[in-house]
Amino acid sequence: MKLQGKDIYLAMLEREDCKTLWNAYEFDFQVPAEEFNIGHSDEKAADWFEEIQKLQGDRNVRLGIFTRDGKVVGDVALQDIDRVNRNCTVGIGMARIENRSRGYGSQAILLMLDYGFRYLGMERIAAHTLDLNIGAQKALEKCGFTLEGRERKARYLNGSMHDRLTYGILKEEYFGNLLKE
Repeated sequence: MKLQGKDIYLAMLEREDCKTLWNAYEFDFQVPAEEFNIGHSDEKAADWFEEIQKLQGDRNVRLGIFTRDGKVVGDVALQDIDRVNRNCTVGIGMARIENRSRGYGSQAILLMLDYGFRYLGMERIAAHTLDLNIGAQKALEKCGFTLEGRERKARYLNGSMHDRLTYGILKEEYFGNLLKE
């Protein structure tokens, strides 16, 4: 499977891609979106690849984000797929700080929204981020998501409590936005 965007494409992650992303990951001390993770190793990258394979297609659809020249720069996933209630969440990660805030994430999210709504039959896709992750909030809003809620002091991260924001987009909103373009 390959989903083509303007500057990126999405494709299945191979074992070597997981190793590349795992080893390239840079913690953003200015905007920490997750816990500082020490001890990245090839073994942990292999475990991550196996976990992806185990959940792929049933509960998750995780794809690599590749630049036009074929370099893997991140991953994006439709997660916790609930086929009965027709909803899931979307999550994204970019390994290197230099590849964040370049529009790759927004393109990847839009490609996954299209796939989720058009081919998986989802009716609603949600996303979660922390209050301090302004870049993620802007990307989600750019992709048509609406801020639906705030869980106050819901996440402890690097010594501080943070609000967890929930965003959502409905199938009709997504396709309505396409008609406007």
